[in-house]
Amino acid sequence: MTPHELVVGADAAGSRLDAFVAAGGLGLSRSQARHLIDAGAVRVWGAARKPGYVVRAGDHVAVEITPPPPTLAEPEDLPLDVLYEDALLIAINKAPGMVVHPAPGRWQGTLVNALLHRWGHEPSADDPRPGIVHRLDRDTSGVMVIARTPTALEHLARQFRERTVAKRYLAVVRGVIRRDELVIDAPIGRHPTERKKMSTRARSGRTALTRIRVLERFAAATLVEAAPQTGRTHQIRVHLAARGHPIVGDAVYGGGTPPRARGARAGVPPIARQALHAASLEVAHPATGARLRLTAPLWDDMRALLIALRTTSS
Repeated sequence: MTPHELVVGADAAGSRLDAFVAAGGLGLSRSQARHLIDAGAVRVWGAARKPGYVVRAGDHVAVEITPPPPTLAEPEDLPLDVLYEDALLIAINKAPGMVVHPAPGRWQGTLVNALLHRWGHEPSADDPRPGIVHRLDRDTSGVMVIARTPTALEHLARQFRERTVAKRYLAVVRGVIRRDELVIDAPIGRHPTERKKMSTRARSGRTALTRIRVLERFAAATLVEAAPQTGRTHQIRVHLAARGHPIVGDAVYGGGTPPRARGARAGVPPIARQALHAASLEVAHPATGARLRLTAPLWDDMRALLIALRTTSS
């Protein structure tokens, strides 16, 4: 099979090999990248390296992804909220709680299972993830675009690698942000002691930039639009938490339960996940090159949260 070829840019120089591969637009998690490296399926200039190898600008990295056994990713008839579909791509409004990829301990109920059922085959025989070019965290909802052909897969993956995709998220954060707009420019890397978390205080953090615009202020919370200019793991969640405004419901980064305004008679109903939604995504269509703007409405839990915040803030 033909390996995926990645070239290390100046901004990624100094990163660990596993982190670079995971951020390379191939839809791989950090643990999946590490597994491929350990198996010898990732090579730098043709040589096998360890996961902790530090990449340098200009390095050529070849990643060979072997499809999993068929029993590990079976088609499932799962509901999908389809926003757009043509012969080359499909866009969905991913539900909160849906995992994108099958993994040990969760081989069913994922987006990949649903896509295998919908199409009956994978867009590329060399790719175990049918058309997946980017990811959303399990508890983040919103727009995802998926390729339906090998050509579309490569075209869309290139756009994500080159950062020409425009992404807009909606988030409800704890506390009132006074400034109407702000730019958070803080490198992100693996947390030094909690390996499942990311942090702006990591020694080997990678460049990360997020633009924030306030949309609505409440008594003890703020609705913001977040536009990530880079694609680091947990980027929006980490950046907002670092500014003292963690996303409501995000127990990992300090959001916890929804806030209650001082003196309010009733608290805000809890939300069972981080209040983060990928509201829009703009890509160049693989066939025409025309800009395609895809938008996804909020799911019921975030709508209910906003209604409650408006009620308790009035």
